Amino acid sequence: MSVEGWLQKKVSDLCDLGRGRVISAQEIELKPGIYPVFSSQSQKRGEMGRIDTYDFDGEYITWTTDGAYAGTVFYRTGRFNCTNVCGTLHAKSSQLSMEFLAYKISTVAKKHVSYVGNPKLMNNVMSNIGLSLPEDPAEQTQIAAILSTIDRAIEQTEAIIAKQQRIKTGLMQDLLTKGIDEDGNVRSEETHEFKDSAIGRIPVEWEIRTLESIVDEPITYGIVQAGSHVDGGIPYIRTGDMAGDFLELERLLRTSKKIATSYKRSEVSAGDIVFALRATVGKVLPVSQELSGSNLTQGTAKISAAYDINQTFLLWALRSSIIARQIQLVQKGTTFSEITLGDLRKLRLIIPRSKEEQSNIGTQLRDHQDNIQLMKIILAKYKETKEGLMQDLLTGKVRVTELLKDAEASP
Repeated sequence: MSVEGWLQKKVSDLCDLGRGRVISAQEIELKPGIYPVFSSQSQKRGEMGRIDTYDFDGEYITWTTDGAYAGTVFYRTGRFNCTNVCGTLHAKSSQLSMEFLAYKISTVAKKHVSYVGNPKLMNNVMSNIGLSLPEDPAEQTQIAAILSTIDRAIEQTEAIIAKQQRIKTGLMQDLLTKGIDEDGNVRSEETHEFKDSAIGRIPVEWEIRTLESIVDEPITYGIVQAGSHVDGGIPYIRTGDMAGDFLELERLLRTSKKIATSYKRSEVSAGDIVFALRATVGKVLPVSQELSGSNLTQGTAKISAAYDINQTFLLWALRSSIIARQIQLVQKGTTFSEITLGDLRKLRLIIPRSKEEQSNIGTQLRDHQDNIQLMKIILAKYKETKEGLMQDLLTGKVRVTELLKDAEASP
């Protein structure tokens, strides 16, 4: 469908096509500098290092020509280099917005990748890709400005999440090995008394206990077969329901499978912890009120904290590096990793004797994780917004002409 004021062009009508050169890891090591070298990877916008010379200067589009990321498109500006697995586009006219064109090409490039053998999108194919674009350069620029604004919001949110993840890692290490004193401060050996233990130096107020010694009832695994599924039955939880990073607060499990009959041995209650014995070994999630009464499969185990153990603290203690190292020593399997129920019961944890301190530690870690999850929800909404904007703006379905009129009318 043609759009009024939009043109139909091939990439070769708009741009001169080129390609990068072979740049080895040795060259990057021997010629350190400030000019980025872009390659086929997608992380860090494709940057693989920096050298002291540059091959390109100005506005360009690069795309990955070969390999798993073939068809990945980037807008580049300034002085840079790219390797021989990158194609390059440079505008034939100064009236063309290269940023707009990068967004436009990114919506169609993957459709032109050849997946016969090694994935490829070579220059001859790129040159013949047909595009529709606004004839007015101002409309191109306005569309690019809108999309780059949402891109910046996405990048900033991703940076915040990455920073908060690093903070969480440090917070877990401190709180789960040193704890919090009566003044709310993390303990240190300079200001507090510590003692030697089989797991290392720990606060004198803490103790080492096996997992089976701090539960309200014996740790058991489920007995429900994964194939048993009926509509309107009783939910059951599999290791697959614990995988991934849900776009909701992490302390909620999710399951859609149901069985006709409940088995008392494999029932879980709100506040219980589910531990993955197989596949995603060591993943732990709490049971919400919504899933109370659900059943477990054989790949999962139920852990019910004893009266003197705070459930939230236990959840985070089971996520600690101390437990992860113990799991690595005992897990078995090549195709599918697993840990036995006996080994699970013998896992050793370091625990404050004070339930109040346990609660304070668990609350801090839970709240920090909830903030991260909320930022991930925001990030997902930004990405959804961007997808919708690209669909509307890059096809001419929604025009920006009114915005341009307003801009012209403004002083």
